[in-house]
This record gives sequence, C-alpha cells and structure tokens, in this order.
Amino acid sequence: MGIHKSKLNKVAMNKLVEETNFTKQEIRHWHDGFLQDCPTGKLTKYEFAKIYQSFFPKGDPTAFAAFVFNVFDENKDGSIEFSEFITALSLTSRGHFEEKLEWAFRLYDIDNNGTISRDEMLQIVSAIFRMVGNFSQEETPEQKVDRIFSKMDTDGNCELSKEEFFEGARMDKSIVQALSLYNGLV
Repeated sequence: MGIHKSKLNKVAMNKLVEETNFTKQEIRHWHDGFLQDCPTGKLTKYEFAKIYQSFFPKGDPTAFAAFVFNVFDENKDGSIEFSEFITALSLTSRGHFEEKLEWAFRLYDIDNNGTISRDEMLQIVSAIFRMVGNFSQEETPEQKVDRIFSKMDTDGNCELSKEEFFEGARMDKSIVQALSLYNGLV
C-alpha cells in the first residue's frame, strides 16, 4: 500500500488499527510525521540510516540500520512504506514477547533460510557494537555470540532453529538482553 496522499483512507486506516497495537489517533499522528519526514510516502535505506545516525552519533549504525531496514521492508521493494513502518514499530514497541522474538529471529536470519548461523548472529552483534560505539564492554562480539550459542544451540549443529531461538530466550532472560531485544535499538 503506497501512501502518497495526505490522509489515510478509511479502509487503510481500519486495516492498520486491526493489524497494529495503535489507535486511529496514534496512527494519524505517526502518519503525519512520516509524511513530513518522507513526503514521497516512502523511506529509503539511506534516510533510514540517517535516522539511526541521529540516535547513535558516536558510533556507526549503517550496518545495523541496513539489517533492520531489510526486516521493515516487507515487500522487498527497497523502500519502507508507511504501512510497513507502523506495523514494524507496533511489533517492536508494543508487541508481545513472542511477537518480538519472531521479529528478532527475522532480523538475525539474514539469508531467510529459517535458521540463524553463527556468522549471521556475529554480523548483527558486530553491527550493534559498531553502532553503539563502545568497545570497552566486557565481551567482544565473538565472545557474546559464543555465549549465546552455547546456551541456545541445543543440538550442537552451529545453527539456531526458530524453536531453539525461542526456547533459549524463554528460558534465559540474559539471552534476551544479549540479543538487545529490549534495549531500544529498533
């Protein structure tokens, strides 16, 4: 649904109210802001990265923003339309734990093959480290990935299935923190 108008039509609005955790008033507010920032009704990868840069001025959020952009861009057309934006925002800010886990799994499963490899997780974790700009943490990205995999990869195949990912996050809240699900990164 391309949003190139100044107002959402009734059908589009009702669909977004039904599919998100936002009220009509909140959706209107977000839509107005979206159109102010993106008059074309679409957010490009470059514009998306600039938004992340404003929140993380001391680091380099480019890689992480690109990973998040790819999850937001549901129809894979290279831009984020308002409906994609508000749906992802609803999930990441107001979604239930399971919904957030599903979203996080999609973020970490870079190649969309249904599993998360050690390399995929390392790419995301490294991107988070670069974005935050703080390498004085106790763990390196590699150590963090090793710790997460040692707890989650129950079958030892060096890949995380969706079931392993979900179960590991349910059983150990430190894994949720390590995955940055609640650190306001999205």
